[in-house]
Amino acid sequence: MAPRSASLYRMVMDKHVCPWGLKARWLLRREGYRVDDHWLRTREQTDAFKAEHGVETTPQTFIDGLRIGGYDDLRRWLGKPVKDPEATSYRPVIALFGMAAAMALALGWLIEGAPWQVGTLGRFIALAMCLLAVQKLQDVDGFATMFLGYDLLARRWVPYAYLFPFLEALAGVLMLAQAGTWLAAPVAIFIGGIGSVSVFYAVYVQKREIKCACVGGGSRVPLGFVSLTEDLMMVAMGLWMALA
Repeated sequence: MAPRSASLYRMVMDKHVCPWGLKARWLLRREGYRVDDHWLRTREQTDAFKAEHGVETTPQTFIDGLRIGGYDDLRRWLGKPVKDPEATSYRPVIALFGMAAAMALALGWLIEGAPWQVGTLGRFIALAMCLLAVQKLQDVDGFATMFLGYDLLARRWVPYAYLFPFLEALAGVLMLAQAGTWLAAPVAIFIGGIGSVSVFYAVYVQKREIKCACVGGGSRVPLGFVSLTEDLMMVAMGLWMALA
């Protein structure tokens, strides 16, 4: 049986190749379509195409003379899932904690000759704190704005929302180096303790459904178990260092 054909119109210019057009072409070919790949090489040509077909974006796919639409429209037409940009997701947290765990195991193997040793859990917590701090430090103002939505101390003293990522990073680095316990332990206990109370109050007392600032201001991670776990880990690590 001959493969079905599809016509794809996408921008391919000297300084810009539309990534959605490449994804649409790859998807069509993966689904067994023969693609008539039409390149829109200039802005004028692209604008003329949009005006002719009454569309606002490219790429545009046509199958059997029917205009399917852009990349997301093509996915829907083929019965593929389309990502909802507003949907909550735990994927950023899973990726971050997964990488922290892999790094902790690798360091255990390098330092102690085996991936799992007594210090592995401590390294995992310290690395997770560092990685979480990096996410926040990419956009401190965005993080602070989201953090102010639920943190009890930040609501009373706004600068704390801006200091939090730096304090978390400081504690994480010192814990990883096993140095400066006199500073790292109280910082971790303090920010983790305030955070735990704030999250518990917002989620389990007030029953609010809001986004967590734990992986930065633009995250779609719901506030709750993940953020509470982050804060409790900091408290536990701080206490362990202080009592060790």
